[in-house]
This record gives sequence, C-alpha cells and structure tokens, in this order.
Amino acid sequence: MRFDKKVCLITGAASGIGKATAVQMALEGGRIMVIDRNPEKGQQTVDEIVKAHGTALFSQADVGKEDEIKAAVDLALRQWGKVDVLVNNAAMMTFKKILDLTAAEWDQVMAVNLRSVFLFCKYSIPHMKKGAIVNISSVHAHESTANVIPYASSKGAMEAFTRGVSLEYPHTRVRINCVAPGAVDTPMLWNNPNVKDGKEKTTGEVGKPEELAAAICFLASDEASYINGTTLVVDGGRLDIL
Repeated sequence: MRFDKKVCLITGAASGIGKATAVQMALEGGRIMVIDRNPEKGQQTVDEIVKAHGTALFSQADVGKEDEIKAAVDLALRQWGKVDVLVNNAAMMTFKKILDLTAAEWDQVMAVNLRSVFLFCKYSIPHMKKGAIVNISSVHAHESTANVIPYASSKGAMEAFTRGVSLEYPHTRVRINCVAPGAVDTPMLWNNPNVKDGKEKTTGEVGKPEELAAAICFLASDEASYINGTTLVVDGGRLDIL
C-alpha cells in the first residue's frame, strides 16, 4: 500500500476533499491525523476510517491560529514520532467587493488559506524524511471572478510559496506540490453565493471529492518522486474551455 504506516496530516478533513483524502490515505495504510475545527464532523471522519480498520486521530484546530497548528503537529509527533505527508486543504472564502472588505476580513482569509500553509510547513518539515507536502490551491489562482479577491490572491500566493519551498530543500528530503481543483461537489462550492446566482459558472462537469483525493494521493506518494514545485490542475478541463 502506498501509505503503509506513513503519518499523514490533513487539514479541513471533516468534509469534502479533505475527508475524501483522509479516507483514501487510510485505506492505503496511512496513519491519519484528521485536523479540523469541527469536532463532530472531524470525529465522524475518524470513526469512518476506524470502522474500515484504518488508523486515525482527530485534532481540533482553527488553522488561523498558530498555537493550534503547533498543537496538531505536536499531537502527531507524540503519537507516531514523525510526519511523512502533509496536506494543506483547509480554506475559506469571502464574497464582497474589495472596497467593502474590512482589513480584518482580508487578514482572516490570508491566515486560514496562506499563513496556515507556512506554519504547518514550518512545524512539519523538521520531522520529515523523504516527506511529501500537497497544498490545495484552486483554479482561482489562474482565472477568477469578482467578489473573491482575497481567496484568489491567497491561492496564487500559495502556488508561489510552493515553488519557493521546493528550492529550499532537495526533493529527496521533502517534495512540495499543489493541486488546483475546479468546481468540486463540496459544501464550499454550493455555499458560494456567486455560484448560486450564476455569476461564477461551473463550466464542465462538477468533480467528486474522491477524484481530487486520487490526484492528491498520487502527488503525495512515492510514485510521484520526480514531481516537485509544481501545480497539477484537476478541473475537468475548466481552464481549457474558458
């Protein structure tokens, strides 16, 4: 199995892409740290994994807070003594024009979507040997719509961050890549008011969380050992048909 006894930290793993990735990595032998701010749904992910004879623990964390990020990594280290895989999936969006945004709203998006990626990398990389990091970007890093500027900006910066980190460590020590989803059947998609009112077109087929999990698991696996510092767009051809 691709993740046999590997310690895998996954943020936003209570639902959507994060949950599908946690379940898939567990089925492939990984020891999963389910990280989410929602304890009820996060524990449901753990219970589903354990019911399928996998290994998982839940760590409640608001990824916008450094102390809770560090606590999640420390819990994995106390339990398993290492970090092999990190999936930075947790994210949030705002739906306001730039002039209507407050500085606090901007800062919150950046803290959750970008600063958390920096901090999870900062606290995880020292404990990695031949590790793999997959950051979940978005097609919004490449084309976007009005009213989601903080989200699009954070995802564009995430991809630049990923390229930079790939230059600081040899790929034999740690690889870091992004997956950029298009429209995926998750709560974030259907709660997006731009999608509800048709401002953002879900062109092409809406993806399933499991389809994104397959791409994430590939990039995190040893099979992708020569892939580093890049972004894999997984969007059903959305960018191609704009």
